[in-house]
Amino acid sequence: MSDLVAIVYPSEAKAEEVRQRLLKLQKEYLIVISDAVIAVKTDSGGIKLNQLVNTTAIGVMTGSFWGLLIGVLFLNPILGVAVGAASGALSGALSDFGIDDSFMKELSASLQTGNAALFVLIRNMTADKVLKEIKDAGGTVLKTSLDETKEKALRDALASVAERPAT
Repeated sequence: MSDLVAIVYPSEAKAEEVRQRLLKLQKEYLIVISDAVIAVKTDSGGIKLNQLVNTTAIGVMTGSFWGLLIGVLFLNPILGVAVGAASGALSGALSDFGIDDSFMKELSASLQTGNAALFVLIRNMTADKVLKEIKDAGGTVLKTSLDETKEKALRDALASVAERPAT
């Protein structure tokens, strides 16, 4: 079972920094991430999602490959690539995996302009080591599906940065 954690940061750059830290920890086998998305509230009031995986681009690539293969079989590879890329882009744009986009947009509506929320879907983690690595970044917990003790540990770790006097 996966756990969802959403943390608000003052800027998109700060949220991206924390996401990169988490991806580094994943390479060290301290956390297993299913999805990590940054939602930013724009000046116009809209929500922009910065996905970890661009499903449209992946759809174009796989569609082009299969279109080329089918096109070669029917002696028209150019048409096959074009049709394959178009159908792949459409299927990639319509597919969604990981965290539901509408759920993230709905939660992010309460953000202040310029703030960013980092949504992470965690399959497994070594909590104490992960918290140690991200706690100095601060942030405010927006929502989690963690049990109460783990959520309290996360909130306390992130709050300890806010309480420290600036040097």
